[in-house]
Amino acid sequence: MSATGAVITYGQLMHTARQGANALRSAGLRRGDGIAVLAGNRIETLPLFWAAQLAGLYYTAISVQFLRDEVAYILADCDAKAFVTTRDELDRRPGLAVPQATRFLLEGEQPGYVGWAERLARASDVLISDASEGAEMLYSSGTTGRPKGVRGAKPGAPLGTVSELFHRRVALHGFDADMVYLSTGPLYHSAPLRYNAMTHRVGGTCVVMEKFDAAASLRLIEAYRVTHSQWVPTMFVRLLRLPEAVRTRHDLGSHRYAIHAAAPCPIPVKEAMLDWWGDIVYEYYSGTEGNGQTAISAAEWRAHKGSVGRAILGEVRILDDADRELPHGATGRVFFAGGPSFEYYKDPEKTRSTRSRQGYSTLGDIGHLDADGYLYLTDRAANMIITGGVNVYPQEVENVLLTHPAVADAAVFGESDAEFGERVRGAVELVAGASVTADELIAFCRERLSHLKCPRAIDFHAKLPRHDTGKLYKRHLKQT
Repeated sequence: MSATGAVITYGQLMHTARQGANALRSAGLRRGDGIAVLAGNRIETLPLFWAAQLAGLYYTAISVQFLRDEVAYILADCDAKAFVTTRDELDRRPGLAVPQATRFLLEGEQPGYVGWAERLARASDVLISDASEGAEMLYSSGTTGRPKGVRGAKPGAPLGTVSELFHRRVALHGFDADMVYLSTGPLYHSAPLRYNAMTHRVGGTCVVMEKFDAAASLRLIEAYRVTHSQWVPTMFVRLLRLPEAVRTRHDLGSHRYAIHAAAPCPIPVKEAMLDWWGDIVYEYYSGTEGNGQTAISAAEWRAHKGSVGRAILGEVRILDDADRELPHGATGRVFFAGGPSFEYYKDPEKTRSTRSRQGYSTLGDIGHLDADGYLYLTDRAANMIITGGVNVYPQEVENVLLTHPAVADAAVFGESDAEFGERVRGAVELVAGASVTADELIAFCRERLSHLKCPRAIDFHAKLPRHDTGKLYKRHLKQT
């Protein structure tokens, strides 16, 4: 853990994971049961994850950004047999309804909660007799509605069993025992959790940030001779906003793979990162659902600017609203064919809504393929604004706003309008010390986009409600 300086060796990790698996068995959890964890980036969470893996459990990590009722919804929905949290997380959510019979605190005890550390200390570190691979059941961030529990692989596979996507990612990004991986994101999100797990499986070193800080991330790359790292576009924006003296202060020569995903990266932002870091910037497109993936190198991106790559798992299909396949260059719904299957837990209707009549599956994104098979994302279908009969995709407008030097973050969404049906509204977070008016930002957009796509109004926020994964809670903005 980067801020505390705490270190776990592989020997300690496996010792604690074996103890944890025995502790979970003694608490009554059996293969195929689930454990829910609300703890943020705590050093105890990765050994706990591996304990759940050895015990063949579903592992549900819950966002620490979720409020009490959101956490209660997931605890009730996921059917986990145990809940692990911290005193601080409970204090932040007084009156949290917890249906789980077995409840653990990572530190100490209190009424209704058993101390996890104390339970570990009494547990054997002999590998349980029925050890097998577990599986994640993670929840989407719920940016457009209730979070959805995603189930793909089932627990119970022999230890050491990994997915085809694991093999392809390891080969694609040069994962090996000599790597040092900087984990910048929250461990309750699928990408950081899975990339830390991949690093462990190949024997590499993980450097985990408790919370992202742009300047600190550069210090850590130098201090730990980081070879691999993971980012979302908003982190790139924050890195680029650092003073030049801070950006050039550190030796980043060890850095070989800067991997980013979670949202399409504005072209000017990615160009600036490539100018700074060179061709070590790699991008992929996937989701918690794991139904397929595209990937693109820096060299490929320079030839296909704005693309998120070609398929490395599954095959990309672009369909219209009648599930008819569209030709190259035509915009439609993005589906994966031939990739792994998934389901939304307890929601067969929502699962069916992600399938085409051909059986392809979608994450809900809109985009197109070029003649070489490279995918370009426009936005999520749920975010589309229809104003005056014209489809407006907020991502395009947000990308323009983010290029303004005074804007640190931006969101665009639709609101009801008697004349046009919907109108475009913006919300921005400014760079510290910067000043700009709404009219100036609207004029900035109109110089670069057709007027119908541009915001009619822009609100200013001290901080936009962005998830640590990089996704915006636009529903919160619409409610204000």
